[in-house]
Amino acid sequence: MSKVLITGSADGLGKMAAQLLVAQGHDVVLHARNPQRAKEAHAATPDAKAAIHGDLSSIAETKAVAAKANELGPFDAIIHNAAIGSSERRRIATADGLPAVFAINSLAPYILTCLIEKPKRLVYLSSGLHRNGDASLEDLAWERRHWNGFAAYSDSKLHVTILAFAVARKWKEVFSNSVDPGWVATKMGGPGAPDSLKDGSITQAWLAVSDEVAAKTTGHHFYHKRLREFHPAAADPAIQDKLLAEFARFSGIPFPIPIVRSS
Repeated sequence: MSKVLITGSADGLGKMAAQLLVAQGHDVVLHARNPQRAKEAHAATPDAKAAIHGDLSSIAETKAVAAKANELGPFDAIIHNAAIGSSERRRIATADGLPAVFAINSLAPYILTCLIEKPKRLVYLSSGLHRNGDASLEDLAWERRHWNGFAAYSDSKLHVTILAFAVARKWKEVFSNSVDPGWVATKMGGPGAPDSLKDGSITQAWLAVSDEVAAKTTGHHFYHKRLREFHPAAADPAIQDKLLAEFARFSGIPFPIPIVRSS
Protein backbone atom coordinates (compact mmCIF):
# COMPACT_ATOMS: atom_id res chain seq x y z
CA MET A 1 0.00 0.00 0.00
CA SER A 2 1.31 3.45 -0.94
CA LYS A 3 0.52 6.95 0.27
CA VAL A 4 -0.15 9.27 -2.67
CA LEU A 5 -0.85 13.00 -2.93
CA ILE A 6 -2.71 14.19 -6.03
CA THR A 7 -2.99 17.90 -6.76
CA GLY A 8 -6.13 19.12 -8.48
CA SER A 9 -8.15 16.04 -7.56
CA ALA A 10 -11.61 17.57 -7.16
CA ASP A 11 -12.60 16.63 -10.69
CA GLY A 12 -11.32 15.40 -14.05
CA LEU A 13 -8.28 13.18 -14.36
CA GLY A 14 -7.11 13.97 -10.83
CA LYS A 15 -10.35 12.70 -9.35
CA MET A 16 -10.29 9.63 -11.58
CA ALA A 17 -6.73 8.78 -10.56
CA ALA A 18 -7.65 9.25 -6.90
CA GLN A 19 -10.66 6.95 -7.16
CA LEU A 20 -8.61 4.34 -9.01
CA LEU A 21 -5.88 4.34 -6.37
CA VAL A 22 -8.35 4.28 -3.48
CA ALA A 23 -10.09 1.28 -5.07
CA GLN A 24 -6.71 -0.46 -5.18
CA GLY A 25 -6.30 0.06 -1.44
CA HIS A 26 -3.85 2.95 -1.41
CA ASP A 27 -3.91 5.92 0.97
CA VAL A 28 -4.74 9.00 -1.08
CA VAL A 29 -4.60 12.64 -0.05
CA LEU A 30 -6.64 14.96 -2.25
CA HIS A 31 -6.07 18.61 -3.06
CA ALA A 32 -8.36 21.38 -4.28
CA ARG A 33 -8.05 25.13 -4.63
CA ASN A 34 -10.33 26.17 -1.75
CA PRO A 35 -12.17 24.65 1.25
CA GLN A 36 -15.45 24.15 -0.62
CA ARG A 37 -13.73 22.37 -3.49
CA ALA A 38 -11.79 20.23 -1.02
CA LYS A 39 -15.06 19.24 0.63
CA GLU A 40 -16.48 18.34 -2.79
CA ALA A 41 -13.36 16.35 -3.62
CA HIS A 42 -13.67 14.33 -0.42
CA ALA A 43 -17.36 13.75 -1.06
CA ALA A 44 -16.53 12.40 -4.54
CA THR A 45 -13.77 10.15 -3.16
CA PRO A 46 -14.98 9.48 0.40
CA ASP A 47 -12.41 6.80 1.19
CA ALA A 48 -9.51 9.18 0.62
CA LYS A 49 -7.52 9.83 3.79
CA ALA A 50 -7.74 13.62 3.66
CA ALA A 51 -8.31 16.63 1.43
CA ILE A 52 -6.13 19.72 1.67
CA HIS A 53 -6.71 23.04 -0.06
CA GLY A 54 -4.75 25.95 -1.43
CA ASP A 55 -4.84 28.15 -4.51
CA LEU A 56 -1.84 27.20 -6.64
CA SER A 57 -2.01 30.51 -8.51
CA SER A 58 -0.56 32.10 -5.36
CA ILE A 59 3.05 31.50 -4.36
CA ALA A 60 2.15 32.00 -0.69
CA GLU A 61 -0.76 29.54 -0.82
CA THR A 62 1.33 27.02 -2.74
CA LYS A 63 3.91 27.17 0.06
CA ALA A 64 1.06 26.58 2.52
CA VAL A 65 -0.10 23.55 0.52
CA ALA A 66 3.42 22.15 0.80
CA ALA A 67 3.37 22.68 4.56
CA LYS A 68 -0.01 20.94 4.89
CA ALA A 69 1.25 18.05 2.75
CA ASN A 70 4.32 17.65 4.95
CA GLU A 71 2.08 17.40 8.01
CA LEU A 72 0.33 14.43 6.38
CA GLY A 73 3.40 12.85 4.76
CA PRO A 74 5.83 11.51 3.95
CA PHE A 75 4.38 10.34 0.65
CA ASP A 76 5.44 7.45 -1.50
CA ALA A 77 4.31 9.31 -4.61
CA ILE A 78 3.02 12.70 -5.69
CA ILE A 79 1.03 13.23 -8.87
CA HIS A 80 1.25 16.85 -10.04
CA ASN A 81 -2.07 16.98 -11.85
CA ALA A 82 -3.48 20.47 -11.16
CA ALA A 83 -3.65 22.72 -14.21
CA ILE A 84 -5.82 25.18 -16.09
CA GLY A 85 -6.45 25.18 -19.83
CA SER A 86 -5.66 27.26 -22.87
CA SER A 87 -8.90 29.25 -23.24
CA GLU A 88 -7.74 32.48 -21.59
CA ARG A 89 -8.16 35.27 -24.15
CA ARG A 90 -6.01 37.70 -22.23
CA ARG A 91 -3.14 37.57 -19.79
CA ILE A 92 -4.86 37.10 -16.43
CA ALA A 93 -2.38 38.05 -13.73
CA THR A 94 -2.28 36.45 -10.30
CA ALA A 95 -1.69 38.30 -7.04
CA ASP A 96 2.02 37.80 -7.74
CA GLY A 97 1.70 39.45 -11.14
CA LEU A 98 2.23 36.23 -13.08
CA PRO A 99 0.03 34.73 -15.81
CA ALA A 100 -2.32 32.25 -14.15
CA VAL A 101 -1.39 29.51 -16.63
CA PHE A 102 2.29 29.87 -15.77
CA ALA A 103 1.69 30.16 -12.02
CA ILE A 104 -0.54 27.09 -11.73
CA ASN A 105 0.75 24.80 -14.46
CA SER A 106 4.48 25.56 -14.31
CA LEU A 107 5.61 27.31 -11.14
CA ALA A 108 3.39 25.57 -8.58
CA PRO A 109 4.69 22.05 -9.39
CA TYR A 110 8.23 23.39 -9.00
CA ILE A 111 7.46 24.98 -5.61
CA LEU A 112 5.75 21.83 -4.34
CA THR A 113 8.62 19.68 -5.61
CA CYS A 114 11.10 21.83 -3.71
CA LEU A 115 9.17 22.12 -0.46
CA ILE A 116 7.37 18.79 0.05
CA GLU A 117 9.52 16.08 1.60
CA LYS A 118 11.00 14.08 -1.24
CA PRO A 119 8.77 11.10 -2.18
CA LYS A 120 9.91 7.90 -3.88
CA ARG A 121 8.05 8.78 -7.09
CA LEU A 122 7.02 11.98 -8.85
CA VAL A 123 4.59 12.12 -11.75
CA TYR A 124 4.00 15.31 -13.74
CA LEU A 125 0.97 15.70 -16.02
CA SER A 126 2.12 16.96 -19.39
CA SER A 127 0.31 17.04 -22.74
CA GLY A 128 0.97 16.27 -26.38
CA LEU A 129 0.92 20.04 -26.82
CA HIS A 130 4.17 20.32 -24.90
CA ARG A 131 5.92 19.68 -28.21
CA ASN A 132 4.63 23.09 -29.36
CA GLY A 133 6.18 24.86 -26.37
CA ASP A 134 8.85 27.54 -26.61
CA ALA A 135 12.14 25.91 -25.62
CA SER A 136 13.97 29.26 -25.53
CA LEU A 137 12.44 29.84 -22.07
CA GLU A 138 12.43 33.56 -22.79
CA ASP A 139 9.71 35.81 -21.34
CA LEU A 140 8.08 33.10 -19.22
CA ALA A 141 5.74 35.67 -17.69
CA TRP A 142 4.55 36.92 -21.11
CA GLU A 143 5.56 40.48 -20.33
CA ARG A 144 6.88 41.21 -23.85
CA ARG A 145 5.07 38.71 -26.06
CA HIS A 146 1.56 39.28 -27.38
CA TRP A 147 -0.69 37.04 -25.28
CA ASN A 148 -1.72 33.70 -26.75
CA GLY A 149 -3.52 31.32 -24.38
CA PHE A 150 -2.87 28.25 -26.51
CA ALA A 151 0.85 29.00 -26.71
CA ALA A 152 1.02 29.76 -22.97
CA TYR A 153 -0.60 26.41 -22.18
CA SER A 154 1.78 24.58 -24.54
CA ASP A 155 4.72 26.36 -22.89
CA SER A 156 3.51 25.33 -19.43
CA LYS A 157 3.30 21.68 -20.41
CA LEU A 158 6.81 21.83 -21.84
CA HIS A 159 7.93 23.35 -18.54
CA VAL A 160 6.60 20.49 -16.41
CA THR A 161 8.08 17.95 -18.81
CA ILE A 162 11.46 19.62 -18.49
CA LEU A 163 10.96 19.70 -14.71
CA ALA A 164 10.27 15.97 -14.60
CA PHE A 165 13.46 15.24 -16.52
CA ALA A 166 15.49 17.69 -14.43
CA VAL A 167 14.35 16.03 -11.21
CA ALA A 168 15.21 12.62 -12.65
CA ARG A 169 18.74 13.85 -13.41
CA LYS A 170 19.34 15.59 -10.10
CA TRP A 171 17.55 13.26 -7.65
CA LYS A 172 18.83 9.81 -8.56
CA GLU A 173 16.90 8.15 -5.74
CA VAL A 174 13.51 9.34 -7.05
CA PHE A 175 11.53 7.97 -9.99
CA SER A 176 10.44 11.09 -11.88
CA ASN A 177 8.43 10.95 -15.11
CA SER A 178 5.96 12.94 -17.19
CA VAL A 179 2.68 11.70 -18.64
CA ASP A 180 0.65 12.67 -21.67
CA PRO A 181 -2.88 11.55 -20.68
CA GLY A 182 -4.20 12.15 -24.20
CA TRP A 183 -6.79 14.62 -25.41
CA VAL A 184 -9.69 13.52 -23.27
CA ALA A 185 -13.18 14.86 -22.58
CA THR A 186 -12.61 16.64 -19.30
CA LYS A 187 -13.69 20.24 -18.64
CA MET A 188 -10.31 21.28 -19.96
CA GLY A 189 -10.29 18.94 -22.97
CA GLY A 190 -13.85 19.64 -24.05
CA PRO A 191 -16.65 17.27 -25.09
CA GLY A 192 -15.22 16.58 -28.55
CA ALA A 193 -11.89 15.17 -27.35
CA PRO A 194 -11.09 11.95 -29.23
CA ASP A 195 -9.01 9.96 -26.70
CA SER A 196 -10.34 7.55 -24.08
CA LEU A 197 -11.31 9.32 -20.86
CA LYS A 198 -11.16 5.98 -19.04
CA ASP A 199 -7.53 5.49 -20.08
CA GLY A 200 -6.57 9.09 -19.28
CA SER A 201 -5.86 8.49 -15.59
CA ILE A 202 -4.39 4.99 -15.69
CA THR A 203 -0.76 5.77 -16.53
CA GLN A 204 -0.15 8.33 -13.79
CA ALA A 205 -1.70 6.02 -11.19
CA TRP A 206 0.40 3.11 -12.50
CA LEU A 207 3.62 5.14 -12.33
CA ALA A 208 2.77 6.22 -8.79
CA VAL A 209 2.34 2.77 -7.26
CA SER A 210 3.08 -0.15 -9.58
CA ASP A 211 5.84 -2.65 -8.83
CA GLU A 212 6.13 -3.54 -12.50
CA VAL A 213 9.64 -3.04 -13.82
CA ALA A 214 8.32 -0.78 -16.58
CA ALA A 215 6.86 1.61 -14.00
CA LYS A 216 9.93 1.74 -11.76
CA THR A 217 11.91 3.96 -14.08
CA THR A 218 12.89 7.60 -14.31
CA GLY A 219 13.43 10.36 -16.82
CA HIS A 220 10.80 9.20 -19.30
CA HIS A 221 7.64 10.52 -20.96
CA PHE A 222 4.65 8.16 -21.09
CA TYR A 223 1.36 7.81 -22.93
CA HIS A 224 -0.98 4.95 -22.00
CA LYS A 225 1.81 3.09 -20.15
CA ARG A 226 4.13 3.26 -23.15
CA LEU A 227 7.12 5.47 -23.81
CA ARG A 228 6.19 8.50 -25.92
CA GLU A 229 8.22 10.86 -28.07
CA PHE A 230 8.92 14.15 -26.28
CA HIS A 231 10.35 17.56 -27.04
CA PRO A 232 14.16 17.11 -27.13
CA ALA A 233 14.59 20.20 -24.95
CA ALA A 234 13.24 18.23 -22.00
CA ALA A 235 16.35 16.04 -21.90
CA ASP A 236 18.84 18.89 -22.36
CA PRO A 237 20.69 19.56 -19.07
CA ALA A 238 21.43 23.17 -20.01
CA ILE A 239 17.75 23.89 -20.67
CA GLN A 240 16.77 22.06 -17.48
CA ASP A 241 19.16 24.18 -15.43
CA LYS A 242 17.95 27.37 -17.10
CA LEU A 243 14.33 26.57 -16.27
CA LEU A 244 15.16 25.67 -12.66
CA ALA A 245 17.02 28.97 -12.33
CA GLU A 246 14.03 30.87 -13.74
CA PHE A 247 11.65 29.05 -11.41
CA ALA A 248 13.92 29.92 -8.48
CA ARG A 249 13.96 33.57 -9.56
CA PHE A 250 10.17 33.81 -9.78
CA SER A 251 9.46 31.89 -6.58
CA GLY A 252 12.43 32.82 -4.41
CA ILE A 253 12.96 29.10 -3.76
CA PRO A 254 16.19 27.50 -5.00
CA PHE A 255 16.06 23.91 -6.21
CA PRO A 256 17.34 21.67 -3.40
CA ILE A 257 20.85 20.42 -4.12
CA PRO A 258 21.56 16.84 -3.01
CA ILE A 259 23.94 16.63 -0.07
CA VAL A 260 27.05 14.64 -0.95
CA ARG A 261 28.48 13.05 2.17
CA SER A 262 32.13 12.14 2.25
CA SER A 263 32.97 8.53 3.14
